[in-house]
Amino acid sequence: MIGFLRLLVLLLIVLSVLYVLVAIYARSLARERLERRWEAKPHAGRREDFIAAGLRLYDKSARRRLLGAIWIVPPVTIAVLIWLTNFN
Repeated sequence: MIGFLRLLVLLLIVLSVLYVLVAIYARSLARERLERRWEAKPHAGRREDFIAAGLRLYDKSARRRLLGAIWIVPPVTIAVLIWLTNFN
């Protein structure tokens, strides 16, 4: 049991670091996409306001929320594998 808890703590630390890195990368991709869209239509207002409004929409999007699966999928997969190995 202690080994499993140690694995769980280490896994959550690694997944937290991975989540932060992927979130930063995904946000930078969204920002680049907004910058390219503004360059295609520069009459859409000030560049900074356009990008800030787009990033606010990105923060509320489903794509951003799906990043939370980084914390959910690996522990659930490991738990299912442990259960299948030990109890079936």
